[in-house]
Order: sequence, then C-alpha cells, then structure tokens
Amino acid sequence: MHNLNLISDNFIYDDGGRSQYFKGRAGDCGARAMAIALGLDYKDCYNELAEQNKVSTGKKTARDGIFKKDFNAVMERHGWVWHSAPKFTGRKAYHDDMPDGAVVAQMAKHYAAVIDGVVHDSWDSSDKMIYGYWAKV
Repeated sequence: MHNLNLISDNFIYDDGGRSQYFKGRAGDCGARAMAIALGLDYKDCYNELAEQNKVSTGKKTARDGIFKKDFNAVMERHGWVWHSAPKFTGRKAYHDDMPDGAVVAQMAKHYAAVIDGVVHDSWDSSDKMIYGYWAKV
C-alpha cells in the first residue's frame, strides 16, 4: 500500500511503498519511481536495483542512487523501453508532456513516476525538466 496524498494538479505525494520498509530519507528515487510506475512492491524494486548496482560498483544498495546504465538494464528486463523526451521550440519537456499512462521520467539526478501527466513522488519534482522516459512496450 502506497502512502498517497494529492498535493496539487501537478503532484501527488507517493512514497512507492518505501515507508513500509524504511524510515528517514535516502537517494532511492529509482526504486520509488519503479515501484509506482510498474505497480510493484517497493522492496522488490529496491532489491533488484541493489543487485544490479552491485554488478557495477560492488555495493549492494540502491539507497545512494543508481547509474543510468544499471537502471536501464533493470527496466529493460521488465519490458520497458527508453524514449527521448519530446522536442519543442523554445522550451524543454516537462511532466505534462509525457504520454498517457504510467512512465518513469529521467530528470537531472532524479527519477520520478509520471502517471497521466501528474508526478507521483515523495517530493514535488514537477518543475524539473525531463530528459527522457521509460514506457511499457
């Protein structure tokens, strides 16, 4: 069960189920975004990302962030595909430019779930530019 709270038209507080397992703050945005967008248990996502991180760094953790190549590998195993953000003249892509349904958006040093154009995250990252996103095939 995710801890959800509607904050604004652009943002819904959602910890992805993290609070069922951990307290405090962490740089685990990949696990949260993955749990929310893919509809999976947070701890399962965390563990899978931690295992992949161990391959690259030798550290079995997803608490302090994860390299894009490792996040890509995990998302691809789940059948999700990377897409570059849409291009616009005179502006960058944001949450409301994402396709309908659930995606995982990559922002500067952050991943967030975006569902039907609304950011689902543990903090309001709706003002961050999106570089690209993963979507289910």
